[in-house]
Amino acid sequence: MNGKLLINALVKYFVGLAMVMAILFIPAGTLEYMNAWLFIGLLFIPMLVLGAVLLFKAPALLEKRLNSNEKESEQKSVIGLSLIMFLGGFIVSALDYRFGWSDMPLAVVIIAAIVLLVSYAGYAEVMRENAYLSRTVEVQENQKVIDTGLYGIVRHPMYSVTMLLFLSIPLVLGSYIGFVIFLIYPVLLVKRIKNEEEVLEKGLQGYSEYKKKVKYRMIPFVW
Repeated sequence: MNGKLLINALVKYFVGLAMVMAILFIPAGTLEYMNAWLFIGLLFIPMLVLGAVLLFKAPALLEKRLNSNEKESEQKSVIGLSLIMFLGGFIVSALDYRFGWSDMPLAVVIIAAIVLLVSYAGYAEVMRENAYLSRTVEVQENQKVIDTGLYGIVRHPMYSVTMLLFLSIPLVLGSYIGFVIFLIYPVLLVKRIKNEEEVLEKGLQGYSEYKKKVKYRMIPFVW
């Protein structure tokens, strides 16, 4: 086992957990925000399991997923805007709970929780299919085009599942207003994908042919 990788993964995991708890429970003004606890459980328990599997089965992939040092300037702006969106969405959702702005039926929360879990399962499947999956936009050494499984349906299945995952978050948190804020995310994904495909076409052999084979970027029959 790579001890350094384990420490790096654990530090990022607990820092992320602490940050999410802070931006949810502080604006909510209470630890009795049950929707927040539900979301934390739905996200961080599967994340811990997936991280453990990657640590033992695919440590190189885990290391890539922990690396967030983006080189593309276009992508840096997308990441910055995404961070603002996430902070705003989480804080507004917590304030929504505190002041009772939304009256969301329990059925909506349950459906959103199911969508979140299914999306996370899709996230794990994409990582199983693509060992080159980095958090940064780059062409890696000896990288090959993946065109099977979910990659045979859309060119960017990771973005497809994360879009569903992130749009389900404010509904799990019980906030319609937060959901409106999170609708910015699909727009940011479009910007990220267009730049990413330019990079891949220039540096990844066979990607232009793959684009002709798989027509849709993120949503089948739509885009």
